[in-house]
Amino acid sequence: EKGRCDMAKLNLEELLVGKKMEPRYLEYNWRDVALYALAVGAKKEDLIYTYEKYLKAIPTYGTIPYWGTINVKPYQWMPLPASMLADEIIKPTVAFLNMDHEIIFYRPIKGTFQYQDVITDVYDRGEGKGAVIKTKVDVRDEAGNMVCTNYSTTFFHEAGGFGGKPMPKNPIEIPDRAPDYVVDDYISPIQNLLYRLTGDTNLIHVDPDYAKDHKFDQPIIQGLCSFGFACRMAIGALFPGEPERVTRMAAQMRNILLPDTPVALHLWKMDEGKAYFQFVDTKNNRPVLDRGVFEWK
Repeated sequence: EKGRCDMAKLNLEELLVGKKMEPRYLEYNWRDVALYALAVGAKKEDLIYTYEKYLKAIPTYGTIPYWGTINVKPYQWMPLPASMLADEIIKPTVAFLNMDHEIIFYRPIKGTFQYQDVITDVYDRGEGKGAVIKTKVDVRDEAGNMVCTNYSTTFFHEAGGFGGKPMPKNPIEIPDRAPDYVVDDYISPIQNLLYRLTGDTNLIHVDPDYAKDHKFDQPIIQGLCSFGFACRMAIGALFPGEPERVTRMAAQMRNILLPDTPVALHLWKMDEGKAYFQFVDTKNNRPVLDRGVFEWK
């Protein structure tokens, strides 16, 4: 198609790996932490997440720098992760897709975030099968101490076949047995609007016409909202009231989730300090998040 590049003539790995967004800063206070908790389904009894007297952050608040626009400097009106630097090269005509997310925690969340998003890898799935761009966001506090690291992959449908390295196989295999824990919850009709206030201002989560232009019947729930739900629910099942024990969480984003939907977290305890999980849309029994791993100390 006119305007699209010939992937066979471009080495996307050479063109993109190492490219960075500008350094950014995110200032937040107890209200932002409490709002995030409510946006990922905190209940009235979860005062450690919503009342400043006891306040602890749900660890996945550390994902906000990856996709957020609220309280961010330099200001940006729409999410702009480093993977979007590929747009000017690939010139996609089909919407990109977030494939997975991983976050590693080093210390409890507190204070201003400073961070920079960088492209670390580009994987080639083959001609007509697309390419995957992996980014890394190290998040530090005001003193420069590492708080957490985010890794995320973005799928571009039209960019395969440039001769790059294949994507590594995910080593997580969900056990073929009943889960050790099943935690039920509910995605409210306005969950997407509430989560949007934490910083993900992507129009596909709020604008009905924009969603239809991208082949969805209505605005969809943010993938990182589901990720935060799963984190909160896993803490509640495994070690209630101690979010500071979480050290790592990762999952594939498998299916879309709509507002006004019942959900469940399925947890398989694999070892002391490690569980696998699926976050499931119980209306149709499809995993929204799959091949999840949750680790703690």
